Order: sequence, then C-alpha cells, then structure tokens
Amino acid sequence: MKNFKYVVRTTAGERKEGLKQSASSYDLLNWLREQGTIPISVDEITVGTGGKAKSSSYRKRVKSGDLSSICWQMTTMLESGVPITAALSTIAEDIENPRLAQIMKEVLTKVEGGESFSSGLAEHPKVFNKLSVAMIMAGETGGTLPQALKRLAEYFGSKDKLGKKVKGALAYPVFMLVFIILMVVVIMTFIIPRFQVIFDQLGGQLPAFTRAFMGFYNAIRHNVVYIVGALVAIVTSIILIYTRTQKGHYWFSKTFLSLPLIGKVISNTFVVTFCRTMSTLLASGVSVLEVFNILTTMSNNEIIKNAIVKTRERIVEGSNISLSMVSTGFFPNMLVKMVQIGEESGSLPQMLERTADYYERKVESLVTTLLSLLEPVMIVTVGAIVLVVVIALYLPIFSMGKS
Repeated sequence: MKNFKYVVRTTAGERKEGLKQSASSYDLLNWLREQGTIPISVDEITVGTGGKAKSSSYRKRVKSGDLSSICWQMTTMLESGVPITAALSTIAEDIENPRLAQIMKEVLTKVEGGESFSSGLAEHPKVFNKLSVAMIMAGETGGTLPQALKRLAEYFGSKDKLGKKVKGALAYPVFMLVFIILMVVVIMTFIIPRFQVIFDQLGGQLPAFTRAFMGFYNAIRHNVVYIVGALVAIVTSIILIYTRTQKGHYWFSKTFLSLPLIGKVISNTFVVTFCRTMSTLLASGVSVLEVFNILTTMSNNEIIKNAIVKTRERIVEGSNISLSMVSTGFFPNMLVKMVQIGEESGSLPQMLERTADYYERKVESLVTTLLSLLEPVMIVTVGAIVLVVVIALYLPIFSMGKS
C-alpha cells in the first residue's frame, strides 16, 4: 500500500485535504468519487530528508494520472450543473502542477473569449493529443461532454496504471545494470591498481591468465577516452539513423518487434493502446476513419504505423474493420475475432474494452517472464565478473605460495 495526500471539494464547494493509504492513485480517485466529493489532486507521499513528507506533485511533466484527475473533476462538476468556465477556473486554481495549471488558465481564457473547449485544448498538442481533442469535440457536438470526459478519465487512468506496472517491473533490471557498471568502475579504479603495484614489487613471471587480464585492463585504461568517444559516436549514429532516415527507422522498428519477448511486450502493449483508444473514441461518437487517423499517432514504430494506415485504406475501399485488419498481417487473431464479433453484434466498443483487459494481463505476464529470465542472467554476470577478477589477481599469490 502507498501513502497519498489528496485534496477534494465537497458538493457544497468546501475544500478539504487528507491522507490515505491505497494501492494506486487510480483506486484512490475511485474511492473519493464514491464518497461524493470532487477530487482536485492526488499525490503520492514519499519520505524526504529529515523524515519529513515530501509530495511528488511539484513537477513540470504532465502525466496520464494528472490528466485523468482533471477529467474526473470536469466530469463531476459538469454533471452537477457547474458552468464550464467556472469548472475550468476552479481546476486551474487547484492544480499543483505548474505547467498544467498554466495550460488550463490559457484554455479558460480561450473559452471565455468564445472559442470551444476542444479548440482551446488543441493548442497544446504535447499535453492534449488528438485523441483528447477528438473526444471533447465529439462530446461538445453531441451534447454529451460529461460522458466524453468520463471516458477520457477512465482511458488516462488505465494508461497510467499500465505504465506504472511496466516501469515498476523494470526497476530491478535497471538497478542491477547500474550496479554492475559501478562495480566494474570501482574494481578498475581502486582494486586492480593496488594489485598491480604488488605484482611489480614481487617481480617474476606472472601466470598467463593474469598477464592476459592485466593486458586487457591496461588497454582499456590507456584508451578509455577513445573507447568512450567511440561509444558516443556509435550511439549518436544509431539515433540519427533511427530518427533521420526512413530505411533506418523501418529497420530498427522491425528489429525491435523481432526481439524475443521484448518484441511481444512492445506489440501487445500497443494492442492494449489500440483497443482502449478505439473503444473510447467509438463510444464517444468519433467516426471510424478519424479513429484510425488518431491511432497512427499512438506509436513511433514504423511497422505498427503501416499496419494502421493499411487498415484505414482497406476501410476506405469498402471493407469492414476486421477484414481490413487481417490484410495487414500484424494484428493477432484473437483481436481480429473480437473485432469481428463486435461488428456483427453492434457492441464493438465493449468487445474492444474486454480485449484490452485481456492483453493488459498478457503484457504483465510477459514482463514477469522477461524479468524471471533477466534476474539469473544478471546474477551470473555479476558472479562471473567477480570470479574473473579474483582468479586473475590472486593466482600469482597462490603460485608464489606453492613455490
């Protein structure tokens, strides 16, 4: 369980703060709404220096959890009959994220000037993407803005929940990788030089394994600047090839999807995004063609983008969605079958939502499997590094003891 600090408004407009333990911010938001309050902010509390609680809300980056919280606030206030300008004004005052607060104030200015809510959001594409704008626009056009905001809140909440699960699962491998790098640096900086002095004082012929190890160490030590420069050049070249050339971008996209387990995680994570985005947009009244236009912005992988574009082209030619998806060869059979059933039964948004839940569980299982394989590999790597160093450095001492 995590500790959270929350700020809410009651139906009477009174502002209240409190602390509560919850499994996630998403679960806490649901609990606060069940209590009949309007959530303003929900921030995880971490222990800072001196044992004082320090909120993690003061950040410039706008996360999915922030957007979910805003959408829930807007939903609750609009359903209670609060005018949209008053709702935006209240939210802008209560947001603790400075960047998001500034954006909401600018949107409020646009709305007060006679522009629509969606057009105000569209001027901030880095925070409110095409999906958000399209859903808000559909809600404004159809007179169902609270319902559109509610679906958008659920979408961002699910996205935030999945992202936190994946990041949490990857924390251990990243820690182990940093630990291995630091261990190698410490060994090469402090331990090996001391033994090198001892070897020079002892004199005599060192064992072949130790000589090879010391030769490798000296080669790295004397050429560390060139090695670091070469690594920087390689990484820079890869980034430029990936970002600036179409062939390079396509090759890397294909390679990432071909990697064992990692490729499955990437493709299934996109399937979750595909299903939730499409379900949310269709339920809000957005047209199918516009849905696929928005879906092309949901991934930077060229293979996935091409699959979305080809599907849209087949739909324009008159084919239904499921057959269009089959023609690309990218989408898994279960997803295609669920889309087909949804089309035939007229319940496509609901079927896509269930499919998203299934693939979300599949992503969690794949990440768990990947970690179960990475952990022993990293442990063996650490052990191998230590073993090689110990053998190379102590072998001359053992040899001297025998003589």
